[in-house]
Amino acid sequence: MPSRMGGSGRRGRKGKSVPKSKKSKSLLFHMLRRTLYWSIVLSVWVTTALILTTLYLAHDLPNPEVLEDNFRAPGITIFAAGGAVIGTSGAVHADLVPLAELPPELLRAVLAAEDRRFFRHNGIDWLGVLRAAIRNVHAGRIVQGGSTITQQLAKNVFLSPERSIRRKFKELLLSLWLEHRFTKNQLLTIYLNRVYLGGGAYGVEAAARRYFGKSARNLNLAECAMVAGLLKAPSRYAPTRDLEKSQARASQVLDSMVDAGHISRATAEKVRQNPARPLGAYTGGGSAQYFVDWVVDQVPSLIGEPDRDILVETTFNSMYQMAGESVLQKYFNELDDHSANQAALVVIAPDGSVRAMIGGLNYSRSQFNRAVQAYRQPGSAFKLFAYLAAFENGYSPSDRFSAGEIVVDGWSPRNYDSKYAGQVTLKEAFAQSINTVAVRLAETIGREKVIEMARRLGVTAPMQVSPSLVLGTAETTLLELTVAYAAVANGGAVIWPHGIVKIMDRAGQVLYERMPNVTPRRILSSFAVESMDHLLKAVINEGTGTKAGLVNAAGKTGTSQDYRDAWFIGYRSSLTLGIWLGNDDASSMQKVSGGGLPAEIWREFMMGVQP
Repeated sequence: MPSRMGGSGRRGRKGKSVPKSKKSKSLLFHMLRRTLYWSIVLSVWVTTALILTTLYLAHDLPNPEVLEDNFRAPGITIFAAGGAVIGTSGAVHADLVPLAELPPELLRAVLAAEDRRFFRHNGIDWLGVLRAAIRNVHAGRIVQGGSTITQQLAKNVFLSPERSIRRKFKELLLSLWLEHRFTKNQLLTIYLNRVYLGGGAYGVEAAARRYFGKSARNLNLAECAMVAGLLKAPSRYAPTRDLEKSQARASQVLDSMVDAGHISRATAEKVRQNPARPLGAYTGGGSAQYFVDWVVDQVPSLIGEPDRDILVETTFNSMYQMAGESVLQKYFNELDDHSANQAALVVIAPDGSVRAMIGGLNYSRSQFNRAVQAYRQPGSAFKLFAYLAAFENGYSPSDRFSAGEIVVDGWSPRNYDSKYAGQVTLKEAFAQSINTVAVRLAETIGREKVIEMARRLGVTAPMQVSPSLVLGTAETTLLELTVAYAAVANGGAVIWPHGIVKIMDRAGQVLYERMPNVTPRRILSSFAVESMDHLLKAVINEGTGTKAGLVNAAGKTGTSQDYRDAWFIGYRSSLTLGIWLGNDDASSMQKVSGGGLPAEIWREFMMGVQP
C-alpha cells in the first residue's frame, strides 16, 4: 500500500507541476509590466497636471513689455529752506540712466551684494539656492536669500508681496520669460532704474539725488556701496532713517566686493575710513511730515495737478522744527497722564512764511494736523481783535473801563479769578485778562467791528455775533491765530501764511515762484500796532504770561472754558510762535491754562533759537 501511494504521487507531480524558475520569472515580468504601466500613467498625469498648472498660472502673468513703459504717477520732493530733503509724496523717480553711463563700481557693488552669478545663470541660480539653503540650515535662521536679480525684478515689478507657492511659481516662470525676452544688460538696466531704494526713491538715479544730491553717474565707491546695500532692505537701511545702520550695511557690501575680486581689501578699508554721508538730510523726528502734508495739499492750487516729477522749495527751517520737537517732548514727558495728550506748534516769520509746524505729538499714530485742521476755542487769545478794533476807533491803552459785573442779553461773563474790581486801564485789563472789561469794550465799539478786525487779520472760521464772541467762543485754527499775531509783530502789514517758495520740474523749469512782497499793504495803523505791542509786552512783564518772561517778548495767553484748550501766542524779534495744548476729544485738562505750560514751552523754544 505505501509503495503504490508513493508511486501514484510521483506520477501526479510529473503531469501537473511547473518549474519554480519559470514561475518566478513570469511573476516578475508581470510585476514589471504593471509597474511600467502605472509609471507611464502617473507620468502622463503628472506631466498633464504640470502643463495645465503652468498654463493656468501663465495665463494671467503680467506682460513683461510694460517694463519698457514709462507711465507712472508723478512724485513730489519737498526741500527745506537750506536745501535738505524733508519729505516726499508719492514715488520719486528719475529719468532712465543707461547702463554704460553708470559707474562700474556701482554695477560691481550691486552684483557682489545681490547676484554674483548674474551673467552665468538663466534667471534661476540653482547653485545659489543650494548655497543659501546650506547657510540658512547651519545658521538656524534665514541669513541669505537665493533670489537672482531677474527674480527680484519679476517679484518687485510685477507680482504682489504675498507669500505663497502659487506666487513663487509665477516668479520662476516670469524669470525664465524675462531671460528669454531681454538681454542681461537690458535686465540689469531695467532693474537698476526701477528697484525701490528707500526714502520713496525708485531707481539708482532717484536714490542718488535723494540721498547725495547728485546724479548716479557721479557716485563714488563709498556711495555706490551704500546704494547697493539698500537693496537688501530699503526702508531699514535708508541713510535718512538710520545712518549708522546704512553705513554698516555698506561695509558688508565692500566685503562682498573684496570676496568677488572687484576691489582690494586695502581699498575697502580706505573707503570705510571715509563712509558715505547723505547731504543735508533732515534728522529730526517725524513731525516734519505735518508740514510736508500741508505743503503738498497746496501744490495743485499753484500749478494744477502735477504731470511730472516736481521739486518743491519751502520755507521750512530744520533747526526750528527740531527745537519744537525737543521742547514738546521734554514737557510732555513730565505731564500727568490725565492732562493734555496733544499739542500743536507753528513758527511764522514777519512775511508770513511758515518756518516750522508740528501738528501733533506722534505723526505715525495720527496724521491729523492740529495746527491747521483743528478748530478750537482760543479763549482770551481772541481778545487781540477787540483791542485792536478799539485802538483803530480812537481808544488808547490808558483809557479806563469798569471791571465790575456786566449782563448782556441775559448773559453775564465771569473773570478768571471771579473777582470784579473797579476802574482799570485797558492795558491792565488786557495784561490781567479781565473778561468783563473785554465784553464792555466789544459792546462799546460793536461786535461787528471785532469780527471785521479778525477777518482783516486772516481768520476765516465762522463767527457768531454773540456777546461771548470776544472771549474766544468762536473756533479757529492755531495757524490763523498765529498769523494774526504775526501781523502785529511785523508792524501791521498784511501777510498770508505760506510754505512754498518755488516749484520746479527735474529739468529745472520753474513752474511757480513766489515773488517777495516788496511793499506790503498796511492793514493796521501805526498807533494800533504800537498800542497793541505795549499791551502784549505787559502780559508777559506783569500779567498772565509771566512764565514766558523774556526781554522784548510780547504775547497773550488763552484758556477756553473748563480748561479744554490752552494757548500761548507771541513774538520776539523776527519770530512769532503759537502753542496749543489740549485733548482731541475736547475733554478737560487738569487746570492747564495758557499762562502755565504753553507759556513755559513758548519761553524755552524762544530761548533755544534766540538766545
